[in-house]
Amino acid sequence: MDDHTRSEPDQVQPGRLQPAPGTEPTARARMTRRRWVAAVSVGSTLLAVAGFAASQVIKSPAQAAADTKPPAADVLTAPVERRVLKETVVLRGTVAAGQSVTVAPVASGGEGAAEPVVTKLPVDAGDTIRAGQLLLEVSGRPVFVLKGELPVFRDLKPGAKGDDVAQLQNALRNLGHGTGNDPSGTFRAGTKSALQAFYAGLGYDPRPAVDDDGEAVKAAEEGVRSAERALEQAQSAADAAAPSPSATPADGEDGTNTVGGGDAEARRAVEWAREDLQTARQNLADAQAAAGPMLPAGEVVFLPGFPARVDSVSGAVGARVTAGVMTVSAGRLVVRGYLQERQKGLVRPGQRVEILAERSGTTVPGKVRSVSETLDEGQDQDGTSEDGSDSERAPAAGQGYPVVVEPDKPLDRALARQEVRLTVEAGSTDGKALVVPVTAVSVGSDGKSAVTVVAADGTQRRVQVRAGTQGDGYVAVVPLGTGRLDPGALVVTGVRQAPGGGA
Repeated sequence: MDDHTRSEPDQVQPGRLQPAPGTEPTARARMTRRRWVAAVSVGSTLLAVAGFAASQVIKSPAQAAADTKPPAADVLTAPVERRVLKETVVLRGTVAAGQSVTVAPVASGGEGAAEPVVTKLPVDAGDTIRAGQLLLEVSGRPVFVLKGELPVFRDLKPGAKGDDVAQLQNALRNLGHGTGNDPSGTFRAGTKSALQAFYAGLGYDPRPAVDDDGEAVKAAEEGVRSAERALEQAQSAADAAAPSPSATPADGEDGTNTVGGGDAEARRAVEWAREDLQTARQNLADAQAAAGPMLPAGEVVFLPGFPARVDSVSGAVGARVTAGVMTVSAGRLVVRGYLQERQKGLVRPGQRVEILAERSGTTVPGKVRSVSETLDEGQDQDGTSEDGSDSERAPAAGQGYPVVVEPDKPLDRALARQEVRLTVEAGSTDGKALVVPVTAVSVGSDGKSAVTVVAADGTQRRVQVRAGTQGDGYVAVVPLGTGRLDPGALVVTGVRQAPGGGA
């Protein structure tokens, strides 16, 4: 065999264990060794990561103090403006008629009258009604509506006097029923005739003022006839007792004149008969004046203007009248709202108001007509809702101080019962004034108000001011002393934390 092709035994390398002859490593041994190497590598990596994490958590005292130091402050500023400033109060309101009346009639009846029952109901909720229209019928008696400002507080009978009588007379005349020569405010024959005609137009007979089937007038008429007969008899007796022209007076036993004595008695009888007749005629006049139609308080509802509207109907034909049967409203539309406790002192009658109908976007100017001094029950003193929010939603009925706003021109009838937004001009500056955001004014330890002006180079100076009208987040200010405050100057309104601050 050639020397170059003959295999020679492996030479022993220093530092390496050589397997004994016949003992070559197996595949399993080689795999085990590789696993050990991988485990050592992973352990080293984990130790390195743990060390890095510890270096991030464990800090020196100096580094911890640096990380927790407050961030740099960023000053917020706003320019000083010169303009007219208006102080406003915003609240919600509901459009409603100037007058709302609940119709709760009470049917009057004689002996044995049953409980009042609705027997006719010709109108429904939402209907438009006119003066003189029948609203309903209760136990066969009408309940109608007439024009007038005064509420009903008594039955109006012949002979009555007052402003409510004048109101009835005006309402009847407006419907075409003249009241004759009756003086305004006096219920006499002309008013009786007009009332009789009005009831007849509705198809009803009016209730008599004296419910005696006319017996009082009949008795008075009989008294006049009797007095007239008595006067005739007295006059005849006086004529018969009168002496003849040729008769001469004769003296009686006591020296008195007996001729003509009967004549004097007859004349006295005539005078008495005349007085009785005058009294009888006066009694007849009184009876006739008291007789005739009357207007029961339960049969009429007075409303200030027309057309009016039926807001709701709670009764039905056949139902017993135990409470209000319906609610009607009339008159010029106004806005009713409620002021919260903190707002009440800012709103007074006569102040200008902007009424905004948010659904249509239309605005109508108006003014505050009245502000109640009484806090209705149910409203928190601070005016906040249950969750503490300060919303401008209209409080529920009976909450807060009621306020009434009257528009300068009539509101659209379609707005009735809708919510609107009211902006009350509670105050205004006298022309243009220097104004700054409310947050720019601070009060020092000396109790004086001031603003901080920031110059272009960042320097700051305080200017003492007197605060005035406030509105829409701004306040009018007047610099005091030698302080100077020009439009466009920047004033500090707050401080903002710079980004990247400490944890």
